Amino acid sequence: MDLLVRAMTADDCDAVAAVRIGGWRWAYAGLMPQAYLDAMSVEENAADQRARLKDTTDSRVVNVVAERAGAVVGWGCLGPCRDPDVPDGSGELYALYVNPEHVSTGVGRALARTLVERAAVDGFSSLVLWVLKENDRARRFYEKAGFTPDGAEEPFDVGGASVPEVRYARSLTRAG
Repeated sequence: MDLLVRAMTADDCDAVAAVRIGGWRWAYAGLMPQAYLDAMSVEENAADQRARLKDTTDSRVVNVVAERAGAVVGWGCLGPCRDPDVPDGSGELYALYVNPEHVSTGVGRALARTLVERAAVDGFSSLVLWVLKENDRARRFYEKAGFTPDGAEEPFDVGGASVPEVRYARSLTRAG
């Protein structure tokens, strides 16, 4: 099936929230407290998505969706890096989620490629991301996309548990 990656709009917020929550529940099962995952609300996340889209004052924050047969099946977001120890001019891949039914169908690769290209065009010199240390599937995905661990690690506190994350990075050129 054809896949379209395009800019996210306010009309996509409900679908993006469903993709994000579904992605969390699928990808993080066994890695995070199940009670936390079960308590996540698509409605609340959709409201948060609308507020973030409306309040984005930094034009370098980019939200894209992957659409197949008219349905949103993936979402990704990037912007300036928030880590103080990363060189100025670096970007950060804030999120990349795929509807679990569409994992391993090219959706994630298309989103990653689009976001890397966009980060390069927008002038970011590198792109970093954080991934759960124990999320082997995601780590393999990002490594295939050209990212490598940069040695940074920190705890991510979620639902009363500390879940370690590791940072990945890749250099960018104007061509991505």
